[in-house]
Amino acid sequence: MAPSSPPTHVLVAVTGSIAAYKAAPVMRGLINRGAQVRAAMTGAAQQFVTPTTFRSLTGHPVATRLFVPEQAAELVHVNLADWADALAVVPVTANSLGKFAHGIADEIVSCTWMACDCPKLVAPAMNTRMWNNVAVRQNCSALAEKQDVEFVGPVEGPLAEDRQGMGRLAPVQDIIDAICQLTPHS
Repeated sequence: MAPSSPPTHVLVAVTGSIAAYKAAPVMRGLINRGAQVRAAMTGAAQQFVTPTTFRSLTGHPVATRLFVPEQAAELVHVNLADWADALAVVPVTANSLGKFAHGIADEIVSCTWMACDCPKLVAPAMNTRMWNNVAVRQNCSALAEKQDVEFVGPVEGPLAEDRQGMGRLAPVQDIIDAICQLTPHS
């Protein structure tokens, strides 16, 4: 069976997890399947990977902040939301899950999330104890049930702190395949 095609315009948002580097092969895989991809990054994500990586892969500037002086009249998050047919947050942290679930919009990724009315997918990556925390579980339930957000992962495996457990980012190919299954709203 041939792999399915992704939505035409995919915004990949990257949050501050050690797994942030895995967003690069996700973007490359989407581009290889014919998607136009743009990226947004939280400040914490930029501690793990630089915007230059994603700009080089996508051929577009990476949204890293809400207010860009040279584009003062432009609302970056609204423009990205208007452009996107699908929004995938790879990886998503416990912090960002909480923001998304509770409507907190205080940086470029969470503001763009709030402005997007396209299908959304999150790929969690975090420490096992964080993944199992009751607040994180409640936030995931709220997103899946009330906001119709698709989840891919996490999976069990080696984690950054040299431990094994649930919380590892899902395999890149699984994430790409899940994004390709998102159906843009008509």
